[in-house]
Amino acid sequence: MPRHLHLDPVGGIAGDMFAASLLHLAPELQDEAIALAQSLMPGHAEVGVEQGPFGGFAGLRLNVECAHQHHHRHLSDLLRIIEASPHMPDEAADISRSIFTHLAQAEAAVHGTTEEKVHFHEVGAVDSIIDIALAGFLLSRLNVASVSLAPLPLGGGTVKTEHGVMPVPAPATTHLLGDLAIVDDGIAGERVTPTGAAILAHLRPRMLEKAPSGRLHRSGHGFGMRELPGRPNMLRVLEIEVENDNATFDRLAELSFEIDDQTGEDLAHALDLIRAQEGVRDALQYAVLGKKGRMAASVRVLCMPEAVHVATQLIFEQTSTLGIREALVTRHLLERTESVSDQVRVKQVKRPSAVTAKAEFDDLKQKAQTRAEREELRRKLEGGNG
Repeated sequence: MPRHLHLDPVGGIAGDMFAASLLHLAPELQDEAIALAQSLMPGHAEVGVEQGPFGGFAGLRLNVECAHQHHHRHLSDLLRIIEASPHMPDEAADISRSIFTHLAQAEAAVHGTTEEKVHFHEVGAVDSIIDIALAGFLLSRLNVASVSLAPLPLGGGTVKTEHGVMPVPAPATTHLLGDLAIVDDGIAGERVTPTGAAILAHLRPRMLEKAPSGRLHRSGHGFGMRELPGRPNMLRVLEIEVENDNATFDRLAELSFEIDDQTGEDLAHALDLIRAQEGVRDALQYAVLGKKGRMAASVRVLCMPEAVHVATQLIFEQTSTLGIREALVTRHLLERTESVSDQVRVKQVKRPSAVTAKAEFDDLKQKAQTRAEREELRRKLEGGNG
């Protein structure tokens, strides 16, 4: 059965910590995973795991001893290493390619070049290649349906790179993290590495302060090499069977503002234009009591995160508001399918305890002239719902 993974970055996240946490979570995969890692670059590295405890907790630490470090590779070089391995399953190779590609896109963006021209330095090292390959293999074997993530530690200070001393988080890491939540726990250092951030970019986790409700099956602890003051340098992974496994989720941006000096007719027209914008999912207005006791409209626009810029520009163009509040929200979605019966579209939704159906009203009104006829046709198509 597909499972949910909740990531708790107590110490942060890096490629080796992620791989070690999954190896600790699923010990039955350890031998196969290590054999795969050894086969990637024979003669260049010895791969093993070190058993804890570390900082008072049981868990694993991934050890990669490299005979030779090659710090300058292109994306095509990295992909060839993955594709050349006879032990890498197709799905695992696809996941690894996705992680490498996210990394290349981030490096290209921060250095002003293209993915093909990016020279990987630290991430081109043998140990990072092995980290990503192991991540791809383990994710493919664990049958993961969804992922959530507690807020990431920000870290601080500086880190030495091939391009000189850079602030933490490194530019590529910052680019990859996008809209993920961060927290400053007062502990400096590089707490999220570019490889760890690229894995998160592939997973697209839902941000949660704590694990979702459900049945906990097992947990895994992956440790980094550094020691942190006052806490273990650990990534904890929980494998959970969530209570409602029919639901998926995505993230939306919520843009909100109030209007008290625009006519109702004009605001309604503005919201129609905003709803028609690509990437906007809905635009709603509510009557509220505003400043000085005046009636006002509270407006909420829901859009995809990548559509925030065009949506805010359109809002400023079409309404009288002088400011817009922005927040990231999680949307839960039930599995749904659509069919056509008697020229009427019918949407079936899989709920936790039953499947319900809803006929499209725009189609109903084309087929039936009176309310009684519409209700009779609706009951027939929906199977008695409502």
